[in-house]
Amino acid sequence: MLVAVAVYEIHIPQARSLKDKRAVIRSLRDRIRSKWEVSAAEVGHQDLHQRARLGVAAIASAGGNLEPILEKIADTIDASGEAMLTGWNFELIDFGQDGPLTGPDGGHDEENA
Repeated sequence: MLVAVAVYEIHIPQARSLKDKRAVIRSLRDRIRSKWEVSAAEVGHQDLHQRARLGVAAIASAGGNLEPILEKIADTIDASGEAMLTGWNFELIDFGQDGPLTGPDGGHDEENA
């Protein structure tokens, strides 16, 4: 299983209030969620009118490639006409397919053993 986590820094020049900003972020977030079936949420700069930080998480099978999806999300934000992408970063985590699952205390997960 491959997990990708990305953070997108966004500038919204036309936002004159938090209400304006939230409308733009809500629109982008909903578009991203529905088009790529990922999780997305505003994760920073909630108190600033023209800046936002959008977090995105995606999961794929072990052979899946999530980088192109993250790049398309960046392109979508930048091409929206409502917001400008000022930067983004991501991390991929490969959980692999082998080995037993363990619980939070390090013990085996009995349901999946």
